[in-house]
This record gives sequence, C-alpha cells and structure tokens, in this order.
Amino acid sequence: MSDPSPVAGDFVSLLARHQVSPLCAVASPGAPVQTQGTTVFAFHFEGGVLMCGDRRATAGNVIVTDRVDKVLELDATSLLAIAGVPATAFEMARVLETSFEYYRRSQLQSLSLPAKVRALARLLRENLPLTMQGIGVVMPLFAGVDQTVLPPEPQIYFYDPLGAQFHAVGYAASGSGAGTIRSVLSFQDRYGQPRPSQMNLQQAVQFALRLLMVAAEFDSATGGVNPDAHTFATVKILRGSGVETVTAGQQAELVKS
Repeated sequence: MSDPSPVAGDFVSLLARHQVSPLCAVASPGAPVQTQGTTVFAFHFEGGVLMCGDRRATAGNVIVTDRVDKVLELDATSLLAIAGVPATAFEMARVLETSFEYYRRSQLQSLSLPAKVRALARLLRENLPLTMQGIGVVMPLFAGVDQTVLPPEPQIYFYDPLGAQFHAVGYAASGSGAGTIRSVLSFQDRYGQPRPSQMNLQQAVQFALRLLMVAAEFDSATGGVNPDAHTFATVKILRGSGVETVTAGQQAELVKS
C-alpha cells in the first residue's frame, strides 16, 4: 500500500519523505555535561502559598554547587521556581521580570495573572527546539496573585517542557525529587493532621524543610537541608499582599524546634 498523500504545508512530513529529521541532534564527545537544577515545589497553606527549592545544581554525577537560588521574585506578586537547565531558566526569568516591569511602568498597572501565566508558556514554547534536542529542558513552577477576587488569592501553576500550563489546586512539584515530594504531599493532604492548607506559617516552613530532607534521602540530585553545614533551602511566601522571604536564620530556628 502506498503512503497517503502528504498534507499541503506539512513541513515535518516533507522532511520525513526526504529522510531528514530536524529533531535529531548528535552530541559531540567533547560537549560539556549540562548543569541541572532540582528540586522545587509549592503548596497552599493557611496564609497563602509557600514556594521552596533546594540549592543544589549538578552536572552528571558531579555536584556543581549548593548555593543556587531556584525560587525567584519576578515582581511584587509573582514567584518563579526553576527546575531543569539553569542557563535557560534564568534567562526566562530575566525576560519575564523585564517585561512585567515594562508593562507596569508603561501602562501604569500590573499584568493580570492569566497574562503572566501565558507569558511563561510562550517562552517555553519558544524554547521548543532546545527542548526537543534535550539540551535546554525547563519545567518551572509559577505562583501569582489573582487580583480579580476579594481578598486577592495566590495561585499555583505548573508547566510541561513544551509550554502547557496547569492550575494546581493544592500543590505542585518539579525536578528529580518531585516524585517523593508529591507522594508525601498527597499523603499529608489526604490523611495528615493538619493538612497543608490548614498549616500556619511555622508549621508550613517546618513541613517544607522536612520534605526536602526526605527527598534528599532518595535522590542524590536534591540538596536537602543540612544545618551543620548551614545549608538551607530557598523559601518564599506569597500572600495577597506580596512576597516574603524565610531567611536561613529563621529556618535554622525552626529546624531546632
């Protein structure tokens, strides 16, 4: 049976007929090993949204650093947590931060939450060629404040590497340790007391640090929390009024308690 007639304008079918693949990239033996950043997660607690990330970056089996900040403030009411290739993710964060600020100054108002969510999705779609070659994969989390309701409510969104966006009702996680963290979050949300959404700030931060400790036990790419080495997580709180940072000193006190 002959092949079906190609659809007019189908560029991918045209390349396939000529045995040319635009998505096949052969890595050079001398190519550097990619740096990867993991693990990040976010969940709703009683006072808003907590977004947290460990501080480890790896390249293959090598620990590059334990001092990376993976939870970034884009503006007064937006947070971005990066998992994947830091070079690409940090550039996306800079583009978003600049465009959010430009819109605010030029229009004398902030971008709406749906517009911010779509802006990140567009950057991920534009990164599709690198994503398909496996050399620039980014799977971020985004948290922003919905100003259309009273009082304003923080929301969590997660993305796939191709730019599809999803609204997380209770929690989301990304990175190599995400499976463990989602499992613990799911158990706590179903059977634990208090549930994450019922925790106060102190309980939520303690719970987040324990999540990273558990994830680090099962995933070598997750840095975890090490009070003896003064290695803590990046923890930021998003409320309807804005962003707060939980410092390393505050985390140390909570770990002791």
